[in-house]
Amino acid sequence: MNILGTGDKGTSSLFTGERRSKDDAIFEALGTTDELSSHLGLAREFCFESNNGLTEKLEKIQCLLQDIGSNIATPRSTANQNRLAKTQFDNDFELTKELESWIDELDESLPPLKNFILPV
Repeated sequence: MNILGTGDKGTSSLFTGERRSKDDAIFEALGTTDELSSHLGLAREFCFESNNGLTEKLEKIQCLLQDIGSNIATPRSTANQNRLAKTQFDNDFELTKELESWIDELDESLPPLKNFILPV
């Protein structure tokens, strides 16, 4: 058995089985989506501890991010219809409308902004 690895040649596989360079924009998008999900997981824990009612909403968003990741990892130009069908979601935009209603609901409970908030 060779214990010295031969490396992965700098590529990774998509849902379609297609191999692409690890610096492909798809993997950047997948990494960013995973990072967002991690941040939401942390926020979800704070929401759980404060019992502010947002825990279930953040959990749903995290689940949807998994669907988004599957969609990103399935290039439209090379995927067959079976794989495309497995990555379809929110075709009727109901999930988007639900998210927008959550934003409106939360925004109504806040005082009006008086200053622009810059990220740190």
